[in-house]
Amino acid sequence: MGRLDGKVAVITGGTRGLGLAIARAYAREGAAVMVASRSASAVAAAVAGLRATGARADGRPCDVTDRAQVNALADAAVQAFSSIDIWVNNAGLSAPYGPTLAVEVERFLAVLRTQIEGTYLGSVAAMAEFMPRRSGKLINMLGAGARGPVAYQNAYASGKTWIRSFTLALAKEYRDSGVGVFAFQPGLMRTDLLTQPEVIAGYERRIQPLKTVMRMWAFEPEVPAEKAVWLASAATDGRTGLEVEQAGIGHYVLGALREGVRLVLRRPEPETRFDVTSVAPAQGR
Repeated sequence: MGRLDGKVAVITGGTRGLGLAIARAYAREGAAVMVASRSASAVAAAVAGLRATGARADGRPCDVTDRAQVNALADAAVQAFSSIDIWVNNAGLSAPYGPTLAVEVERFLAVLRTQIEGTYLGSVAAMAEFMPRRSGKLINMLGAGARGPVAYQNAYASGKTWIRSFTLALAKEYRDSGVGVFAFQPGLMRTDLLTQPEVIAGYERRIQPLKTVMRMWAFEPEVPAEKAVWLASAATDGRTGLEVEQAGIGHYVLGALREGVRLVLRRPEPETRFDVTSVAPAQGR
């Protein structure tokens, strides 16, 4: 018996990285999964991979900033699997690392739209399914910046600040609805978003310490995916407004100790993928 037997989950940004890891974990625990991303080919590949493991899986291309497409995603999940029990707003983008005014306006706004509009529209679509049944689990993803400003990552970080505030306020407004509304901070993860950053030209040296930070503290996406299973399971029935973090103080202490031992013993630096791409700064308005 899986912890999510008979459940149906929708996962935006579900074709790679953390989203795909969550889809795999949910399917392993018995859930049917509907994955979405902007790329039709990525959706097809993810669905094929999930089905190859015996999972009940389907998918649909979806721009999460488009209300009609988000609603169509919800309708497709209901049509394929009869209901929706879990909705994970995981779709996200990142702007180039660098000062705010050096980031192209459209790149900056695209990050905000994906995070803010995507989380809002996905939450509305999910709650519309959950509220009449007085059950369901909505999981919104946090990240760097959720609890305070992060210089040189202003688009991504400020969007996460908004998601945290929105999610916890939504939980308070509907605390007696029977629906669980959760904010999940999965921590640093070894995904393309982290290992293949874009950087505004001239700021390459400033981002280099991230390689050490990643080596000490980054998770493989399968680790927080397990916590996402817990959030979606019966373990959180009757609860709402939870703000859950994958990394505790012990994780940070252990990572720092490992790095300290490596330095003291003069062991070689482990191979860590970190491919930086430089981009030209924006030219004024």
